[in-house]
Amino acid sequence: MRIIEKLDEMQQQAESWRRQGKHVALVPTMGYLHQGHLALMKFVRPRADLVVASIFVNPTQFGPGEDLDKYPRDTSRDVKLLGDVGVDVLFIPHAEEMYPDQFQTYVEVKKVTQPLCGISRPTHFRGVTTVVSKLFHLVKPHTAIFGEKDFQQLVTIRRMVKDLNMDVEIMGHPIVREDDGLALSSRNVYLTTEQRRKALRLSQSLDAAEDLVKKGERSGNVILQRVREILAEDQDEDVRIDYAELRQPETLEQVDHVEGPTLLALAVFIGSTRLIDNRVL
Repeated sequence: MRIIEKLDEMQQQAESWRRQGKHVALVPTMGYLHQGHLALMKFVRPRADLVVASIFVNPTQFGPGEDLDKYPRDTSRDVKLLGDVGVDVLFIPHAEEMYPDQFQTYVEVKKVTQPLCGISRPTHFRGVTTVVSKLFHLVKPHTAIFGEKDFQQLVTIRRMVKDLNMDVEIMGHPIVREDDGLALSSRNVYLTTEQRRKALRLSQSLDAAEDLVKKGERSGNVILQRVREILAEDQDEDVRIDYAELRQPETLEQVDHVEGPTLLALAVFIGSTRLIDNRVL
């Protein structure tokens, strides 16, 4: 596996692949890889001539007081994992080159970034769309793949690509979970043993909501009341709901009644760790 750090080297190599007619797939990550990330690599491997994984802890998507400085990092471990799943190139740009002095250009998607995570993290998606746009210009992929756990991010990137006529296919991959249902996340490492047990309430509440819908329940209020009861079990002070909402999966508009595929999106603080999860009911 080749490792590229310089932006101009990555761009020149990508242009060479394009001239050779190679199909390039990009899997953007912030590193500290887990099996969820690796599932993306394995999924796209047979669908591309060349697979590029990027590792970049993007400072512009972290707000004040968030965990940029303590975000988990282990590049040597990541390199081994990526080599084992057949990634061809690892692109590790540096923040000072991605955002040099006098940097002042951002990509902003408006409507779909405003609800859900956009309320508590108002600058987050501007950072996401800007860095993803830059990665697309640098790697020049034909295909890029993102996990569905960050569902709002996936919707936002698809909107950006469509609105700006970017020549890249965006693929989503289902959430990868532990055997007990916990969605894989790099931030799970922050959880104590007891907090990890409490974090299972996210997937348990999704299961309960799905069960209600299968039994014929269509009222959003009834479904969300049950979800919040499970999340806030025993009024636990260590668990704080950021949001639990029903949304239309493509527009992210609020849904009051389940009349078709409906996104149930969750963001919950377990201690100081913010976890997200979702399911399309």
